[in-house]
Order: sequence, then C-alpha cells, then structure tokens
Amino acid sequence: MAIHSLTPTPDQYSYVFGGVDPLLSVKPGDLIEVSTEDCYGGRVHSPDERPSEVVPFSELNPVSGPIEVEGAEVGDVLAVHFVSIVPARAHAISSTFPHFGALTPTHETAMISGALEERVWFYDIDLESWTATFRARRSDYEVSLPLDPMHGTVGVAPASGESRLVVTPSTHGGNMDTPEARAGTTLYLPVNVPGAMLSLGDGHARQGEGEVCGTGLESAMNSVIAVDVVKGGALAWPRLENDDYIMSTGSIRPLEDAYRISQADLVSWASDLTGMDTLDAYQLVSQLGLAPAANVCDPNYTMVAKLPKWSLKSAEAYGGVHRRLRSAAEEYARR
Repeated sequence: MAIHSLTPTPDQYSYVFGGVDPLLSVKPGDLIEVSTEDCYGGRVHSPDERPSEVVPFSELNPVSGPIEVEGAEVGDVLAVHFVSIVPARAHAISSTFPHFGALTPTHETAMISGALEERVWFYDIDLESWTATFRARRSDYEVSLPLDPMHGTVGVAPASGESRLVVTPSTHGGNMDTPEARAGTTLYLPVNVPGAMLSLGDGHARQGEGEVCGTGLESAMNSVIAVDVVKGGALAWPRLENDDYIMSTGSIRPLEDAYRISQADLVSWASDLTGMDTLDAYQLVSQLGLAPAANVCDPNYTMVAKLPKWSLKSAEAYGGVHRRLRSAAEEYARR
C-alpha cells in the first residue's frame, strides 16, 4: 500500500473535468493524502466580503487533480474510498447568491420577485468538540452544529473527449453535493478515459440534504482517499456504498427525472446483486428504499436512492471492494 501526497498550488487547481493533464499517477490500492480549497478558492476572508466581488465565476469550486489511476481502462469502475475528511481551517463559510440556490429566481427559473441578498456567514470550526457554530447575521441567535464533513464535487473525465465545468453533475460524477460522500463511504465512478482522471474538491464541513441555499459550510479540507479499479463494471451513473447502504445517483433536470434515474439504477443494482428479476427488485426497493435529495440548486439536480444492505443478504457489490478499502483505511489509521 503506497501513500501519496497531493497539495496543489493555486495555479494547479482545475475548474473542469476532462482535458487536463494529471498532477499525480497512482496504482490501484494506493492511498492519497490530498488538500482541497473551499469553493471560493480561499478568497473570502470576512463576512463583509461578497464572493461575487472577489471570486470570478469561472474560478468557483476549484478541484484538486486530476489523479491518474494506472490500469483503469474505459468500461472499468473506479472505486474511491473516503478514508478521512477533516476541515483545514478554523472556519467555514456559507453564503447566499443573488441568482443561485433553490429559493431564488435564476436565469433558468424565472420569477417576478427580485434576487436574494448576497449575505455571508462565517462558522467557527472546533475540531476538538467536532462542531461548527452558526451565528445569525441579524440577531444574537447562535447554535452549535455537529460536523459531518463531505466532498461535494468528486468526478472523473467524461466520455468522448468532453470537458465539463466542475459545477455540473452528470454521469461522470462532478458537483453532486451529496452528504453521503463522507468518510467511510466508497464512491463508484465510471472510467471513461484511460487512467480515469479523478479530481475532487468542494469540501463541506456539513450540509443539509438538497443544499437548499446553494452552499454548505464551505471548507478547505485535508482528506485521505483510497482508490481501486473494478475491471469491466461499466457503470451508467455514479454509485455509493457504506457499511449499511448501497446508493445510486441521478443528476439531471427536472428533479423528478433525477429521482427516476437514481431509483431505476438502484432497482437494477439490487436485481444484479440478488438474482431477482426486475419487478421483484422493484418491489423490494419500493418498500425499503430511501430517497434523499443531494442538491436542488446546481445546473443539474442530484437525487440519491438508498437500499439497506441487510436486505441483500450475503451479496457484496463489486466483489467486496468497499470492505477491502475499509480495511485499508483502518490500517492507515493505525499507522
């Protein structure tokens, strides 16, 4: 098990998936200690700064990478296990944008009412108590929130030589903004180009389901990931697995179609794992499934479909790669 380090300089951050040369090359089974910047590129330094005035739109949401995984071929599955995700600063930042978020008019959601005020909140991060402190801007209300760090943006190069902006989630992953992408979870991504070309960023110290205002507790992160390759898996959409659930995603507009994509993929996955036919798997997912919203604010919305693993009996996804990577994470923690 080799351990690599990736600490990009500001000029090395990427803002697209695809068409970028790798910063690092690793082998299946390797671990990478990677630092990522917050979605503002570290340029917002106080609650009185407006992100729109200090961060060009084209430089929002920088990602670290790409990371080339040797031996990953088109049609394979890249498994990315989140070993640890820890905020790198003593604060996290959230904001409202005038034309971004679920409850403000945008160029795609036209309303007569005006845009929201651009307002910024700074959250104090306390790693010892594992909390973030919310303080209202227009009153003295405050409350401590438990940290639940995750990466909002994780993806690989798209197929057919395409290059996609980091803000748009799709079949390659990208800005899915699901809180499920936390430590202890394995993310499965389709390999569309040789080496997969993995990038990640957009750390959130925590985020509610749906990311309704358009931002989580945006935080630079020090993370550790483990990677592996499943030969010939040929995924249509990103999937996730933790110790308790298998999960499928769908990213598109409208929201109901993102829901349908995630549910249909979960039915197909449950069928493959159990040997049931499609309608029997459909029935099982209908009675046990969960459907958290990941984001309802990005250019594509993302839904997640979850099925408890106990219902699969002894079946293991992808030959037990999640279990193996979980063991590698535990070995790393004991170092």
